[in-house]
Amino acid sequence: MKVCQAPERFRNPIGRYIILRDPQLCTQCGTCMRTCPAGVFTVAGRLALRPRDWLCPRPCSSGEFACVQACPAGAIMVRPNPLLNTLGDFRWPADLILDTWEMARTGSPPAADELRYNLGLSGGGFDRMRLRFPAKHVRKINPDKVSLGISLNRRDHGEPLEIAVPYYGGGMSFGSVSSSTMISRAKAAQALNSLVCTGEGGYPAELYPYDHHVITQVATGLFGVREETIQRVRMVEFKYAQGAKPGLGGHLLGDKVTASVAKMRETVRGSALFSPFPFHSVYSVEDHKKHVDWIRAINPAAVVSVKVSTPTDIDMVAVGSYYAEAHVIHLDGSYGGTGAAPDIAKKNIAMPIEYAIPKVHRFLQAEGVRERMTLIASGGIRCAHDIIKAIALGADGVVIGTADLVALGCIRCGACESGRGCARGIATTDTELAEQFAPQWGAQRIFNLYNAWNIQLRQILAGFGLGSIRELVGRTEFLSHLDYDSSESAEND
Repeated sequence: MKVCQAPERFRNPIGRYIILRDPQLCTQCGTCMRTCPAGVFTVAGRLALRPRDWLCPRPCSSGEFACVQACPAGAIMVRPNPLLNTLGDFRWPADLILDTWEMARTGSPPAADELRYNLGLSGGGFDRMRLRFPAKHVRKINPDKVSLGISLNRRDHGEPLEIAVPYYGGGMSFGSVSSSTMISRAKAAQALNSLVCTGEGGYPAELYPYDHHVITQVATGLFGVREETIQRVRMVEFKYAQGAKPGLGGHLLGDKVTASVAKMRETVRGSALFSPFPFHSVYSVEDHKKHVDWIRAINPAAVVSVKVSTPTDIDMVAVGSYYAEAHVIHLDGSYGGTGAAPDIAKKNIAMPIEYAIPKVHRFLQAEGVRERMTLIASGGIRCAHDIIKAIALGADGVVIGTADLVALGCIRCGACESGRGCARGIATTDTELAEQFAPQWGAQRIFNLYNAWNIQLRQILAGFGLGSIRELVGRTEFLSHLDYDSSESAEND
C-alpha cells in the first residue's frame, strides 16, 4: 500500500471555515483560484463551483494568500464554522479531529505553522507536557534513516516478533465495531508491518487473510475463544482489565448482538452480554502463570501480552507478569475507551498513564528484568507527539485505538454503545450503517494517518539526535512539564 489521496466520504465535509462567494458580485475572473494554495476554489468549464471550504487550513483575510483581499470584486467572505462548537471534546477537540482527518486524507503532516494536531484541551496528562530539544548541537541524523521498529519478544521462549513501527492497533471486538472497521484496521496493519487486536468478541473469518498481523484476545468473558484461533496468530493478549473501565468489566447492549455477533460469541441474538471483572480463575501470580502456560501449550511460538489497567500497585502487577513468563506488559490508562465507557470510571478510577509508565519502567529496572520485558502503553494516545512522550517516559511502544476511528470519520459523539448510534457506520453492528464505507478506503485512511505520524516521529527523533526509537526509552530529559518547567528550551507546541 502506498500513500494516496483518500477524500472524505461525505458530500459536505466539516471544515474550520465557511467560505461564501457572492454570485452577484463574482466576475469569474479566476483570481481566487490563482491565489489559494489549498485548492479551495475550482471551476467547471468557465463556471466557478462552490468553494471547497473544508480544505481551507487558516483564515486568509490577510497575508500573501488572502483570497478575501485578492478578490477585485469583493465577492468572498470567510467566517468560522459554527459546527466546531459542537465537535469533539476536551481530549479530542475540534482542531485535533480536523487535523487528524487532514492527515488521513493526504498522508502528510499539516504545515509547519499549524500545531493543533499536537495537543488537546484537557489541561492535564500529555497536554501538560512538551518536547524538549537539546540546546547544544547533537549528531546530525537523516530523518529518513531513523529506525522506528521495536521487538515485542525479548525473552528466550516463543518466536521473535518485530514490528516496523512503535505502535499497533488496540482491541475492538466483533460486536463493538463494524466489520468494515475491523477489516480496515487489519489491512492497514498488514501494510505497515504491524499488528491489530481482535478484542474479546472472537476471530471473524474476514480476518483470516491477515493472520500474520492479528492479535487474538482472551478476555474475562471468553467470548469466541477457541484453540484454533489461538493457533492462527503470532501474538495472544490476555485482557485482565481495561483502563477506561477498571473494576467494571465489559457490557455489550442487546441491540448490538446481531445474529452474526451472537454466532461468533456463542450466545443468543438480542441478549445483552457481560464480561466479568476479573478472571475468577486468577487470584495469584501462580494462577496467572497457568493462563500463560495454557497459551504456550496450544501455541508454543506465540508471544503473550498481558493487558491490565493502572492501579496504584501496577508495578507489582508488572513484575508478577514477568515471573508468569509473559512477554509483554500492556498498561491501559484511563484516557482511552470509546463512547461506550462510562465517564465516571474513566475520570476517577485508574492511575493516569503518564504516572504508570515511569513507575513500572523504574521498578522493572530495579528488579533487573526491564531488558527482558516489553512495556506497551495505551489510553489516550492521539498523535505522534503522544507516542514520543509515552516512550520517553519509559514505554517501548504504544497501542492505538480512537485515532483509527477518527481517521475513519468519527466525530466523538459518544453513542458507541447503541446498535444504530454511530451514524457514520464505524462503531456499529447494523449492516446498513456498516456499508457506508469500503474497507479499502478505510485502510487507506488509517495508513495515510500513520504515514504522517511516521514522518513526524522520524523528524522528532532526528531533532533529538537519535537514530532509533529504541534509544528514546526512558529518556525523560527530552520532556518538559508545564507545572515544573516553563523555560524557553521546551518546545512551544
